[in-house]
Amino acid sequence: MEELLDPGLGQVRVFLMRDDNKPRKLKHNLGHRRILAFGGAWSNLIAAVAEAGRRHGIETIGVIRGEEHLPLNPVLARARECGMTLTYLDRATYRRKHTEEVRAALRARFGADVAILPEGGSNAAAVRGCAELPAEIGVPYDVVCCPVGTGGTLAGIAAGLPEGKRALGFAVLKGAGFLEGEVARLQREAYGRTWSNWSIDLDHHFGGYARTTPELTEFAARHGVERVYVAKMLLGVVGLARRGVLAPGTRVVAVVTSPPEGPGAQPSTPVAAWAAPTGFDSGEPR
Repeated sequence: MEELLDPGLGQVRVFLMRDDNKPRKLKHNLGHRRILAFGGAWSNLIAAVAEAGRRHGIETIGVIRGEEHLPLNPVLARARECGMTLTYLDRATYRRKHTEEVRAALRARFGADVAILPEGGSNAAAVRGCAELPAEIGVPYDVVCCPVGTGGTLAGIAAGLPEGKRALGFAVLKGAGFLEGEVARLQREAYGRTWSNWSIDLDHHFGGYARTTPELTEFAARHGVERVYVAKMLLGVVGLARRGVLAPGTRVVAVVTSPPEGPGAQPSTPVAAWAAPTGFDSGEPR
């Protein structure tokens, strides 16, 4: 496991676990004949769902935010090559994608049995997939860190931690206090209970989703990581180490959930065989 070397860390050690969380989120979501996913034009979830559909013979639909732009970018072109049906929602309608009105229209078009994944793929089944991650950590550690967009990865990691370990998420959104409720909700939906071994840092969003600063851009380039999620988490860890919030000697595993920036980057973790949806996931994924 690669170690992050940065003078700002002092005696805090940070190990990088490169792990694409989208296949983990999908693992227990793929027991359906037809799956619909939401995402932007460069969505990692759209790419992962399309690849999983190709590999496992599942019909997939990608609902893309905004207008169609031709030629397709590499992510959407690959999704179409994998057999994914692409459709588009204007931004106003896309913001209402969680409403029953929009979902009913999608079911009317693509079939009542279509499994609709939430944006980011975070639902109870995704939490169970992400809960498998801690068992694969191969170094001694005290804290596991991850970026937080929708909360599913953090919810799962915290649920899967051994006793005495903690999970720390770094929100990539501005004003993301609501994510604390989301993580708890996802844990309850997946396991019927919550854990108290996690927290979310809300102070290292660097202006909000997809926003950046010269400091963040320089840090991302120096360490070869993407800016929207991973660099915010890692620079946040450096900041906490400098302030002493992470005590000297703390061993951190930082989950690198996205590949380096650039078109055509592929998931680093293959999509595993799915499990049948049962229990909290029976019927339509949340």
